[in-house]
Amino acid sequence: MIAYIGDIAKEIPKVPFGTPCHQVDQIFHNDLSLQGIVITEQNSATALITRTNFYQKMGTQYGYNLYIKKPIEILANNNPLIVDFFTSIVEVSKLAMDRSEEEIYDDVIIQLDDIIVGVVSIKSLLMKVSDIQVEFASYLNPLTRLPGNIIINQNLNKVLEHKKEFSLLYIDLDRFKAYNDYYGFKKGDEILQLTADLLTNSLDNKESFLGHIGGDDFIVLFNHYFYEEYCDRVINAFDEQIKKFYTNEHLKENFIYTTNREYQMEKIPLVSISIAVVTNEHEEFTCVEDIVSEATRLKKICKMKSESCFYVKPVLV
Repeated sequence: MIAYIGDIAKEIPKVPFGTPCHQVDQIFHNDLSLQGIVITEQNSATALITRTNFYQKMGTQYGYNLYIKKPIEILANNNPLIVDFFTSIVEVSKLAMDRSEEEIYDDVIIQLDDIIVGVVSIKSLLMKVSDIQVEFASYLNPLTRLPGNIIINQNLNKVLEHKKEFSLLYIDLDRFKAYNDYYGFKKGDEILQLTADLLTNSLDNKESFLGHIGGDDFIVLFNHYFYEEYCDRVINAFDEQIKKFYTNEHLKENFIYTTNREYQMEKIPLVSISIAVVTNEHEEFTCVEDIVSEATRLKKICKMKSESCFYVKPVLV
């Protein structure tokens, strides 16, 4: 996936300050597809003249006679949008759309180490943003629209590479299959969406990450070790909200009857939520597989309890 604005930059003619407008006029006439020209001083971008603005001003009643021999900078935008080569395409699109109405369709100038490497037109920018959105959507869970396994793995690899503190929460619904079998997949999907909403709404750190592994498995990644309050919020909210997905009879009895694999009737407690917590506070991890393996192990311990809970590996002293 192309992520940097410099990857889609196109070369553009550059002229020095003091270039008379009649020379710029000739450049535009020689290349009818050219939409803009950068005006430079020692190869550092300082101004931009677009074809539209140039001929709008030259085309006024006295414009031609007034400007034809004047330096181009008097007609140019002397404060164009200039971004670094490695700025994200999405970020540039936001900056471009925040400009004034008269500048919103101007090319974006791209520089690398203070050297102009080209420009990106608004058409190219918006088309690439659209492509990124389509590609990103393919990585999302179709039900919850949360990031799926590809993006989850990217984030896990990122915390390992940066060697910063992290807390990984592996979240799973207990007895969800039994609920699905009894109430149907549509009601089951509603519980999954409820869980996704609760996990999202309980976050108060913009730098945290929430992903949907698949089925009833979710993952939350923090860049700190303060996970307990979040776990408590999620558990309390889930235990309260899950009640509306059962009949009054099942809520009163606190279980449902369902058929097990031996075709025998079995009492199944209500759906609860388990959260296994893995951190690098007291243990070092060298690969994603080790983190996932530890999270899976802790989740099995957590699921031994019938009620909603979170579990973290005890610290040995």
